[in-house]
Amino acid sequence: MKKIVMLTTALTILGLGITGHARAETVKIAFIDPLSGPIAGLAEQELNTLNFVLDTATREGWAGPGITFEVVTFDGKGSPQESTQQLKNAADQGLRYVFQSLSSAVGLALIDAINKYNERNPGKEMVYLNPTNTAPEMTNEKCSFWHFRFDSNTDTKSAGLASFLARDKSLKKIYQINMNYPTGQGYSRSIRENLKQSRPDIEIVGDDLHQMMQVKDFSPYISKIKASGAQAVVTGNWGADLNLLVKAAKDAGLKEPIYGVNAQGPGSPTALAAANIDNLYNLMAWNANDDAKGFKPMMTAFKEKYKIDFSIFPTYNMIRLVSAAIVKAKSTDPVAVARALEGLKVKGINGDIEMRKDDHQIIQPQEIMAWAKVDGKDVVYDLENTGYGFKTIDKVDPATSSLPTTCQMKRPS
Repeated sequence: MKKIVMLTTALTILGLGITGHARAETVKIAFIDPLSGPIAGLAEQELNTLNFVLDTATREGWAGPGITFEVVTFDGKGSPQESTQQLKNAADQGLRYVFQSLSSAVGLALIDAINKYNERNPGKEMVYLNPTNTAPEMTNEKCSFWHFRFDSNTDTKSAGLASFLARDKSLKKIYQINMNYPTGQGYSRSIRENLKQSRPDIEIVGDDLHQMMQVKDFSPYISKIKASGAQAVVTGNWGADLNLLVKAAKDAGLKEPIYGVNAQGPGSPTALAAANIDNLYNLMAWNANDDAKGFKPMMTAFKEKYKIDFSIFPTYNMIRLVSAAIVKAKSTDPVAVARALEGLKVKGINGDIEMRKDDHQIIQPQEIMAWAKVDGKDVVYDLENTGYGFKTIDKVDPATSSLPTTCQMKRPS
């Protein structure tokens, strides 16, 4: 493990001190994600994004004058067991904020471990900041006062995509294909349930689950899709499983639109551009070409420093909300900050966002985007230097995807 100290220069006193006067104070965050193994590169991108946003927050005084941030890294190796051990190591070092993002299975294990730790250690409570894990149960039956999610969950994304599909009155048949793991299964189930309610006349003519990251040739699946008469394909695939799927579709001459939720992930834009895809649509909560015109200096600085696109936007919204909660609470104590986060509304990178009090699920707008060439108008920012990016074609109101929760929040007295 190693420490990455962000910025320790005291800020100019602006009369906005956390306890009525400015003071130097450091908020330490334990970063627990796989810094070794097959997805270490993605974890490094998450870490770079976190460092960059915290540096910006410190420099601009988001949490108030004198408040700085420090990240301490722990290699969770993508394992629930290893990650909970690293959580113990973080607690032993006195760290009280935890960042983990690349596995809902790990996230659920951390929620359980933090619940138990906090119950045994009053006055030393830890808070789990979750930027991108999307398992619905994390803010439903497994919800916790100590956990906050800063991205839309699987059911929320499915509801947004289904609401868009339902408005197409000509659409009568769709084909689903997903990776066979909990999130992929969740997309399949949720799309089916949402369409059953909003458009029961739409027939799901295929619903395949395939082995995760094991399929090298998707042409047999494309043949099934073409034979089914489907008018659209819906997938939650990501990474190689998305890239190879759309390439096979292009090679087979599949013209029907492909709707996804993960086409912005690292490596996919390069693969999409190489395949010359022109029928891909993606649901996301942020599009640089639509929402981020005022963020151009930040995005440019990030790309110049790390040679990659600024794309993990939930981290930005997370630090905006946490910083605002520190200001509201007039404290950096995790219990006070957690209470202040509940129901808090701020202006995020993608517009107005809210941390819902009931379940600690972020509520935010979503958008449907088309993969398209840079044209200097609708598509100004490209991805991965491909000359392609996303063009917003429709927006999903936050109310549409603000699903009810089954969370029964147990709050500390």
